[in-house]
Amino acid sequence: MAGALAGIRVLDLSRILAGPWASQLLADFGADIIKIERPGTGDDTRQWGPPWLRAADGSDTRESAYFQASNRNKRSVTADISTSGGQTIVRELALQSDIFLENFRVGSLQKYGLDAKTLRARNPALVYCSISAYGQESPLASDAGYDAMVQAAAGLMSITGEPDGPPLKTGVAVADLMAGMYASSAILAALHARAASGLGQHIDVPLFDTQVAWLANQAMNFLVGGEIPQRHGNAHPNIVPYQSFATADGYLMLAVGNDRQFAACARCLECAGLADEERFATNAARVAHREELIPLLAARLAEKPTSHWIKQFAQHGIPCGPINNLREVFASDHVKSRGLQTSLEHALAGKVPAVANPVRFSDTPAELRSAPPLLGQHTVDVLQGELGYSKKRIDELRSAGAI
Repeated sequence: MAGALAGIRVLDLSRILAGPWASQLLADFGADIIKIERPGTGDDTRQWGPPWLRAADGSDTRESAYFQASNRNKRSVTADISTSGGQTIVRELALQSDIFLENFRVGSLQKYGLDAKTLRARNPALVYCSISAYGQESPLASDAGYDAMVQAAAGLMSITGEPDGPPLKTGVAVADLMAGMYASSAILAALHARAASGLGQHIDVPLFDTQVAWLANQAMNFLVGGEIPQRHGNAHPNIVPYQSFATADGYLMLAVGNDRQFAACARCLECAGLADEERFATNAARVAHREELIPLLAARLAEKPTSHWIKQFAQHGIPCGPINNLREVFASDHVKSRGLQTSLEHALAGKVPAVANPVRFSDTPAELRSAPPLLGQHTVDVLQGELGYSKKRIDELRSAGAI
């Protein structure tokens, strides 16, 4: 069946991760994504290797694994927007598009006539989404910003890491990824509003603002309590015990969410009396006395292997799990049963691995239709088929460096 967004076209001028992540999600749900890239170099992440995909003969394709992560189900068209020919291509495609997605520095597209005001004047139904570091209106609006900078400046690094260690960023670019998720949901909301009004709108999605917004309980802890949240390593600021522990042969993550679960946990550890002590009987008490409780639990957990404790805790309904590396993740029965690892046909590398979209629709399934494109793979097809350009015109644009 057709995807939920079948018939929706996205003109995607974004690059790196936040924008491409948003458009890939829309693509998985059925939208047609035309990815505009700079001739010769394309999206910066095409060069962010190794590792690289390998061709069938074992040679290096110079197609980075990073680029593969966020650009499936898209068509690549090269257009140099600093040239009149490139600008014309983008403007003409914008007239045929439902969504325009970009993450250029604020104000920089205006000189090319590709800003929201100009394009929406020609296509009032256009949903124009701008992803930037600090937003369209801010004292920092003109500043560039990358994920790690935003993790640092917007507070995430201050609460990530061990209590006696330095601030740390997360293992993936979550500021970019979450901005992309906010952008995709905002685009869907704007499409819903357009169904009633017939008009699109300009959406402003700053990495900094989205990072602050999804600080969630940590932000509210500060705003309500007035105390600056501290780093707790793998522990939770509001729930105890809710952290990783060493076992006799590795580690596990224990996630006790309420007092009933803690009582069961204490019984499993053969120290049931802990749940009756006033200093540990309630979660609030355990938070206040975590420095006393955690060593007691850690000593017991260190006596037996991870598999023993996971089995014991599972039998008593206590949330607990292993800390897997990625080899273990992709080898797990869960990943296999859910089909989270799949493969796609790539123009140079043949079958390449891919991570499936995690969302399951009952009637309009998310679909992985094509591997990430080669740079400019669909330029001629789009210019001829979508815009009606002649071969002569395309050759002229190529000679002028516009494509």
